[in-house]
Amino acid sequence: MRWLTLYARSRRAPASLAAVLISAVAVGALARIGGGGPVDPRLSTLALAAGATALAVGLGGQDLALDRTAAIRWVPRRAVHVLLCGMLIGAVLLAVQTMEGQPASTALVVRNSAGLMGLVALGAAWCGGPYAWIPPFASLSLSFVVPPAPDPATQVLTWMLLPPGTTAGVWTALVLAVAGTTAYAVAGPRR
Repeated sequence: MRWLTLYARSRRAPASLAAVLISAVAVGALARIGGGGPVDPRLSTLALAAGATALAVGLGGQDLALDRTAAIRWVPRRAVHVLLCGMLIGAVLLAVQTMEGQPASTALVVRNSAGLMGLVALGAAWCGGPYAWIPPFASLSLSFVVPPAPDPATQVLTWMLLPPGTTAGVWTALVLAVAGTTAYAVAGPRR
């Protein structure tokens, strides 16, 4: 248990968890006063993206050289870290929405949290832990700016805001989750 506590502290887990909770509650309050409606995926996606970017900083340790030279197997630990972060942001959002009496689309939350954590993991492997938030932020910004269209390229670009059962949205999130988790687990954060 001591190893897990030290690992959580080195990955800034307490501060990241507080940021995830605050962002989910703030977006829940915005949904109540903004009247986005239960069908509108923008606020849920915004809360998930805020949670993913808050947890992104924990994908890189304090000392990357120490992480790379430790006598433990990092590949499974990194993969579990990404998967747990994805489950955490999804569970927090669903819990906040349920407590506030807002209907939550579980399929949308699961799809977007998996895809966003895949993007964060890709960002950590590509840009490093401190800059792992850039790919999910860019993807979210692109989703908000690009007008919806039925063509596949646009659906891949706006996968976060597509209805939950859309094939392009599900496959894009799945590919991002698998590719990001694999890249981060094998390569680790960039120096």
